[in-house]
Amino acid sequence: MIKLGIIGFGRIGRVHAESIMNYVKDAEVKAVADPYINEEGEKAALELGIKNVYQDHKKIIDDPEIDAVLVCSSTDTHSQMSIEAAEAGKDVFCEKPIDKNLAKIEEVLDVVEKAGVKFQVGFNRRFDHNFQAVKENVESGKIGDVHLINITSRDPEAPPIEYVKGSGGMFLDMTIHDFDMVRFLSGSEVEEVYAAGEVLVNPEIGEAGDIDTAVITLKLANGAIAVINNSREAVYGYDQRAEVFGSKGAVEVSNDKPSTAVLSTKDGVEAEKPLYFFLERYMESFAEEMKQFVNAVVNDTEVPVDGRDGIKPILIAKAAQKSLEENRPVKLSEIK
Repeated sequence: MIKLGIIGFGRIGRVHAESIMNYVKDAEVKAVADPYINEEGEKAALELGIKNVYQDHKKIIDDPEIDAVLVCSSTDTHSQMSIEAAEAGKDVFCEKPIDKNLAKIEEVLDVVEKAGVKFQVGFNRRFDHNFQAVKENVESGKIGDVHLINITSRDPEAPPIEYVKGSGGMFLDMTIHDFDMVRFLSGSEVEEVYAAGEVLVNPEIGEAGDIDTAVITLKLANGAIAVINNSREAVYGYDQRAEVFGSKGAVEVSNDKPSTAVLSTKDGVEAEKPLYFFLERYMESFAEEMKQFVNAVVNDTEVPVDGRDGIKPILIAKAAQKSLEENRPVKLSEIK
């Protein structure tokens, strides 16, 4: 039984704590730390059986009983927390992105390598049952050579403006998952990006220097083309779909719904809307993600999503931002 510490006990920190305490048999959360922990957070930890709740994350870093650390704090602290944990000899799970700055990410990866610890990045969608099924069909050769990938990713509502101001932009905080999905589903690397974006949902997002609607086209090393379409607001729910089309056929997955019931009457055909929020849609994937991280730590095997997998979607995001600003295709080789 390994003991884990969670740094950052906001929404995603609590999701991982719940996953571990309820679904992962070989691990337990010994402590959580959050400088902004409140009474509600303390209560949530206690309800999960976590007895140690701190404001100072160093109590987790310095605890010799804690084997691994989950970095779930604010984005601007991910790299520093990861470095501190790795230098303390603890295996690390870090939520995406590792950092907005590429040089800082390289520093993290260097420290991790020198420390000889595990380092997994939180791209939970790889562990989703739908996308796993697409991946398996592609890898088995059932659809032949990959020609086209289409990904639809739309949130049910736009985030608060304060979040937008500090997120690093839609490409880094939202589309980054889709960039990872393109790599995951295709088995190939992105070579060129062309992005078009607008502010169509909330003018305040534009005033904050970001966009809320985008289409991104990507050319891959294997010759395939991928298209991602994003929106910050799909009024009907959390819209998450993917299709891979190839020389022998195609495989696609649609949205998860509360049920697959379809009512057909003389007045029309009715079906349930997609699940509304990412926690509903991806809770199983978060649990599977934690199971595989713990398995890698316990059995000393490779993590399924490593630091290089963490840095490549950020390179793509930066190329997309450059493309948007300069209104032209951008090769990844231009991003340093």
